[in-house]
Amino acid sequence: MKRRTTFLNALLAAAWTIVWSVSLAWADSAKLDELFNRLATADTAAAGRIEQEIWIEWSKSGSPAMDLLLQRGRAAMEAGDLVTAVDHFTALIDQAPDFAEGYNARATAYFQEGQFGPAVADIARTLSLNPRHFGAMAGFGMILEQTNQPDRALEVYNAALAIHPNLVGVLEAVKRIKTAAHGRDL
Repeated sequence: MKRRTTFLNALLAAAWTIVWSVSLAWADSAKLDELFNRLATADTAAAGRIEQEIWIEWSKSGSPAMDLLLQRGRAAMEAGDLVTAVDHFTALIDQAPDFAEGYNARATAYFQEGQFGPAVADIARTLSLNPRHFGAMAGFGMILEQTNQPDRALEVYNAALAIHPNLVGVLEAVKRIKTAAHGRDL
């Protein structure tokens, strides 16, 4: 058990470093740049629509076969078949190792399985490929929260909010952490 905890802490530390060291100057397509510019100043209603457009763009691998693997993995995850979802996402990653959304989707499946170590490793890879991936940041924050690291979770959540100021689940998490921390220094 101690070896597992040490391993998980090492993965968390590595992912933490990536979150903070990745340059936001990473070049996206012009469409994504425009969407992120709009997202930064959007009201809550518009932010939801813009977020969906960003997810659509992130889900485009450039290959119909890879897009199908992503779609099948997501369908398996939605059906609760996490083993099959991980298999589809792993096949996707094997064929398209530079496609960030493959790693992010597999991280989500691993998280749902309670496998935080592999989830953190995939989140780190997602963020190295796509530094503005607010979804991966939110997932990392959730893992930090669940592993009793609320201060670090709050920092990651704030990094996600710097990109997507209206990220509903993250806004709620920040409020939850701050409420729990009331009366102690953060």
